[in-house]
Amino acid sequence: MVADFNWAIGGEAGDGIDSTGKIFAQALSRSGRHVFTSKDFASRIRGGYTAYKVRTSVDRVQSVVDRLDVLIALTPRTIEENLPELHEDSVIIYDGERTTMQNAEIPEEMVGLDVPLKRLAEEAGGAIMRNVVALGAACEVTDFPIENLDSALEKRFKDKGQKLVENNQEAARAGQSYVAEEFDHEFDYELETTDNDYVLLNGDEAIGMGAIAAGCRFYSGYPITPATDVMEYLTGRIERYGGHVVQAEDELSAINMALGAARAGARSMTATSGPGIDLMTETFGLVATSETPLVICNVMRSGPSTGMPTKQEQGDLNGMLYGGHGEVPRFVLAPTTIDECFWKTVEAFNLAEKYQTPVYLTADLSLAVTEQTYEPDAFDMDAVEIDRGFLVDEGTIGDHQTDAEQFKPHEITDDGISPRALPGTSGGAHMSTGLEHDELGRRTEEQDMRVEQVDKRSRKVDTATEREDWSPREFGDPEADTLVVSWGSNEGALIEALEYLEADGIDVRVISVPYIFPRPDLTEDVRAAEETIVVECNATGQFADLVEHDVLERVERINKYTGVRFKADELARDIKQTLEA
Repeated sequence: MVADFNWAIGGEAGDGIDSTGKIFAQALSRSGRHVFTSKDFASRIRGGYTAYKVRTSVDRVQSVVDRLDVLIALTPRTIEENLPELHEDSVIIYDGERTTMQNAEIPEEMVGLDVPLKRLAEEAGGAIMRNVVALGAACEVTDFPIENLDSALEKRFKDKGQKLVENNQEAARAGQSYVAEEFDHEFDYELETTDNDYVLLNGDEAIGMGAIAAGCRFYSGYPITPATDVMEYLTGRIERYGGHVVQAEDELSAINMALGAARAGARSMTATSGPGIDLMTETFGLVATSETPLVICNVMRSGPSTGMPTKQEQGDLNGMLYGGHGEVPRFVLAPTTIDECFWKTVEAFNLAEKYQTPVYLTADLSLAVTEQTYEPDAFDMDAVEIDRGFLVDEGTIGDHQTDAEQFKPHEITDDGISPRALPGTSGGAHMSTGLEHDELGRRTEEQDMRVEQVDKRSRKVDTATEREDWSPREFGDPEADTLVVSWGSNEGALIEALEYLEADGIDVRVISVPYIFPRPDLTEDVRAAEETIVVECNATGQFADLVEHDVLERVERINKYTGVRFKADELARDIKQTLEA
């Protein structure tokens, strides 16, 4: 039995790589195996190298590694791109009848399976099913029960008719039978199945699910990679709970609609990526000054400008911390895992309403598009708590009115949090403006009031720093002399890197930070370590700069900005080399 198995399919954009990979990932998860996926796709509709990798095990997997056991190669470039990860006895499935693959070069130490994918698909009902033929071939290579693939195909195509489901199942069996009959080879792979039941989802879906659980009832957004799946998940689902999704004409409209819904009393959210955040920045300031609770999801990608829309990067940290004219109070949350995308979304909505402040919920491409398996109870809806903050009603509003019974939506308070009256609250009529204002929301340039309002808004963050738990997550050896700090999506690769490092006799303590602002004080941790290394996917070490600023100590940096996520074994090598330098 193979405990840890790595599979991939590669070709050009438009070859159906993503749907094929997801079908296989679903089949594996439905068979009780853990799954972790990785996508490499070009920023175009057709053409350009695209791949979908699946790592699977009976044990939990949290990262990709530099190893590939079975590769479905639809183009010669697929073999070239993956050659460093292939090894002796790796299996390469390809279609030698295709013109582009007739002269495919298969390394001698590997097993090449020439399967007429297109011809077998046509015999089953259509050439478009050639990738499913390849999946059937992979089932034979790995001794994976094809019935599990049947179930995934049923889920994928049932809305298009039973005939299409049956054609795809026939195509899969054609691939399985061809390998069984034409190749007399003892393969080294046998995928064990279990009775476990897992949920398979990606980070964008987890954010959407968390938004619904948190009581979000309005979402507005404009399609942008890699944030679009948040909107796609919510569409058709949020309506079941009385909510609405609006596809706006641009990012400016999206955040303004979300602001309007939030002012009307609905829990509201928008999601975008770096270029959209740039466009939303002016309204972000209006959200903060008007003290409107709003969640803004930023799914980061490679920049600047259009950059590489389908590639990984954590380059927006400084923009989220400091973006906007003037001094704008805010919170910045950065989930570190897919399941935490769910829980931090819930937390973001609570923070927004408790402190009447905009919240950046930041993921990145790796979290957004990666699919991973979880136990169903990882998303326990009964554990979700909703806190709508300092709301007043008809019985308490009198405590927050002037003698003329005018409600004070920007009342100066010791903790910085003003009372909030939802529309329709008797005696709660009020206005707010993006101009500086007094307690009633009326614009003012009076100097003392200006200072009081700025200080009041800032106090909300101070209050939250004291009242909320901003603790990081810790892994590894708590007594180790080496401390590795990361934020966002690097956690899984770091946890698995610990195993490689331990095998080399290197003990490491890991601190994974899901809060960028406010953030935990790492001063004692850094000063207690002999060596501190900060890991992140950007060129300048933006989080490392924050750590150095906070603790007044120099730290080592491991930065990756190739557009590709960290891999566990790669990260272990980088940490070891840093310690040896």
